[in-house]
Amino acid sequence: MKIILPVAGKGTRLRPQTQTKAKSLVHVAGKTVLEHIINRLNHSWATDYVFITDENGGQIMEFMESKFPSLSCRYIVQKEQKGPAHAVSLAAPFIENGDDILIVFNDTIFDTDLSQINDLCAGCDGLIYSKEVEDYQRFGVNVVQDGFITDMVEKPDNPVSKLAQVGLYYLKDGSAFMQYLNQTIIAEDLVKGEYYLPAVFMRMIQDGRSFKAPEIDSWLDCGKPETLLETNSYLLIGRHHIHGLAIDSLLIEPVHIENGAVVRGCILGPNVSVAAGSVIETSIIRNSIINGKSHVRNMILQNSIIGDAVHLISSARRMNIGDHSSIELQVT
Repeated sequence: MKIILPVAGKGTRLRPQTQTKAKSLVHVAGKTVLEHIINRLNHSWATDYVFITDENGGQIMEFMESKFPSLSCRYIVQKEQKGPAHAVSLAAPFIENGDDILIVFNDTIFDTDLSQINDLCAGCDGLIYSKEVEDYQRFGVNVVQDGFITDMVEKPDNPVSKLAQVGLYYLKDGSAFMQYLNQTIIAEDLVKGEYYLPAVFMRMIQDGRSFKAPEIDSWLDCGKPETLLETNSYLLIGRHHIHGLAIDSLLIEPVHIENGAVVRGCILGPNVSVAAGSVIETSIIRNSIINGKSHVRNMILQNSIIGDAVHLISSARRMNIGDHSSIELQVT
């Protein structure tokens, strides 16, 4: 199996966290988004990992060589941002006859048992993993009849389906899929100037290919600050891990402090992750992510994301308050 990972998106909704680094290298619950995704893949049946990158490809390569040196990885730069289907098509030179492929987009962290792929794909040509959602108007959805996908609708006004596509796809015949991708691009089947995968799948369905829409257990969005914090909280459930130093501090579970981080004289938690190299002093922090090599002192933070190598220093206030005063110092 070849695994294709398009990681070329700019991550504009996550700025400024993605201003200088790939969005898949943002930290959540003690690991980068990419590390969470790679850990969910079965390396025993994957022969190659094909990364579609942008100009930050060097960061992805350096990370993979450091964290997963035994994996066979290839890197392709998407020089023109022409959409997700165009990004996937760039992997075609590495897909051979007989290859099955798994496509994994990096906006989401998924929970599902990928060892069931062969059983789930019995009697069909591929799997378009899905998750039932209430706000179906925000997503492309799969319309299913008798267990097979019959249609795909982008951001439907009416509830034709609530099965949102989650960015995880399995194709039994990777070579044939790449040919359909190429046909779609030649036909200039564009949506707002970009190429998207539903157009490819619908072309295949019209030619008699069949797809199922298995539902994943959890779909953890990492594309926006608020959803990244929600994902951080979810992943920290049951994972109160203190690998670094916590000195004279109160930790309210769950908290994840990476090896090489120092917390001194603080109240942390719940739902706080601190990356390696950071120093947190005399602060109160909850529901927040502190990335690597940052220094936070004398701060009260909640619902916050602090990037790499940030210095966030405050000082104690001096006050002279008269009788019958009412003062509220709110945390926003």
